[in-house]
Amino acid sequence: MVRRYISLTIGLALAVAFIAAPAARSQEPPNYTFSPPPPGTVLQTTLFYLTGQAMHSQWRAVVSKKTVGMNGNQSFDQWYLSIYSIDNTTYRLQYRSPVNGGPLWKVQRAHGATMWFPLQAMKIVGAGQFMEPTVENLVTSSHQTGADCGAATITVFAYNPKEHKVVASATVTNGCDLSTKIVKSASGKYSLALAGPYYSPTAAMCCPTKNKAVATLRYANGRWIEYPKYFKLTQ
Repeated sequence: MVRRYISLTIGLALAVAFIAAPAARSQEPPNYTFSPPPPGTVLQTTLFYLTGQAMHSQWRAVVSKKTVGMNGNQSFDQWYLSIYSIDNTTYRLQYRSPVNGGPLWKVQRAHGATMWFPLQAMKIVGAGQFMEPTVENLVTSSHQTGADCGAATITVFAYNPKEHKVVASATVTNGCDLSTKIVKSASGKYSLALAGPYYSPTAAMCCPTKNKAVATLRYANGRWIEYPKYFKLTQ
């Protein structure tokens, strides 16, 4: 009778633990390919779960660049962000910037010169569960410039189930510079810490109103909220 009670108790505890445990991340295929491949040279790639942590739900983001022109020893590159979803052992392209818009522009040759603009750079910051549990949003940081200090962009990507496509859920831009890092609170809430120069509506690009401004971007009640409102938020 005692053994039976112990067995039942252990079985009940295991059942409760199984129900309470979050869904485990599924394993990525060991030998995967990209279709079509990322253009040029791959600089960075990351695995994330844009549609939830379930079987066959892996996504991969790839940052790459391809040289479009030379001026002496200086190369001019077109940068790309490619976002893929898994299909068996093949990652199939779902989104690419600048082809599908997004943070990167198409690099073009300057009129009458062997130079191409804008000058570009991009990196993947990471992924976090900003909008809903188990669903990860991709965060990228990019910078583009012409003759001046240019502009920096932080982009948070999500999946729109109604349109069945990858979209920019939030875009934060700022003149000259803008950096970010993903923050996870003790309660499990995700946010972005933004940092860069703050320009008032009348400030010149040479002279920011505040050299080092810091703000927080978070998602609550169906919308993105930036506080304080130092940088331009589009959603």
